[in-house]
Amino acid sequence: MPANLPPQYFEAEKKLRTARNTAEKVLAIEEMLAIMPHHKGTDKLHADLRRRIAKLIEASDKKAATQRASMLIQKEGAAQLVVLGLPNSGKSQLVCSTTNATPTVAEYPFTTVTATPGMMELENIQLQLIDTPPLTEQTNEWWLINAIRRADALLIVLDLSNDPPAQMKTIIELLRRMRISLLESSHEEEAEAVFSYKKALILGNKIDLDNAGKNYQALQNQYGEQLPMIAVSAKYGDGLEELKLKIYQMLDIIRVYTKIPGGKPDFTEPIVLKRGSSLEDAAAEVHKDFAARMKYARVWGSGKYDGLMVKKDHILEDGDIIELHL
Repeated sequence: MPANLPPQYFEAEKKLRTARNTAEKVLAIEEMLAIMPHHKGTDKLHADLRRRIAKLIEASDKKAATQRASMLIQKEGAAQLVVLGLPNSGKSQLVCSTTNATPTVAEYPFTTVTATPGMMELENIQLQLIDTPPLTEQTNEWWLINAIRRADALLIVLDLSNDPPAQMKTIIELLRRMRISLLESSHEEEAEAVFSYKKALILGNKIDLDNAGKNYQALQNQYGEQLPMIAVSAKYGDGLEELKLKIYQMLDIIRVYTKIPGGKPDFTEPIVLKRGSSLEDAAAEVHKDFAARMKYARVWGSGKYDGLMVKKDHILEDGDIIELHL
């Protein structure tokens, strides 16, 4: 199957050829990956470019250990979410309150100087949150841009006590300079200037403070129709359970369970798939050879009848149970 790569891909490839250091090379490859259409014809190219990034990072001669650690954060769990915000927004408190991570938490800005990963439990799956240094006009760490582009989604943390619509406007502009957008644009010039569109959830933090409710309403009025959002207090735990559900909905993923013939379903380790995935996709997640070797399968849940025999292209739904026959 042909790759059908657009002209912008070859412009990014030209940047790679003229890149002077590891940072520029990785950013150029990330642009190529973001531009590349996703279908079976590009699977090999996608994998090759990912391996190339891994080799560049491994061979990097950067001296700062914190940068190397940040570059090497690998995805764990069902999804990876990068937590972003301006100074003193409460990012680190959020990560500390919802995961097993222990980032530095203080009442003064710039306490986070590198990326800190942590795992957040959501029923029977785990999501990886990555706390990051605050976004500022001087933000230009290439590894941070790389982490944002590779993430499955972003959590944007805003301080509800301090003009959250203005904070959001600043963050959108800072991301745009990284050629990352949270919103699809109808303007051709702006769309061409962006290489990555990321799913995002807005967290209005510090809902416990004065005027926070009024400020959250202003935030909803301006951005509520464009992006999902929720008000929380990371410090006191208000809204954090609802936050997990919001994240799950934003990711637009499903959980599928397996069972062996004559056995009971295994509800401890679900297969996590993008919504709209097929039985064939699920079989490939169980084992790379299963999709090709599968003779038939039975489904409980989305089938017309429980235990219905279905074809490979059957679209699965959240909570389905599948029984694969090889």
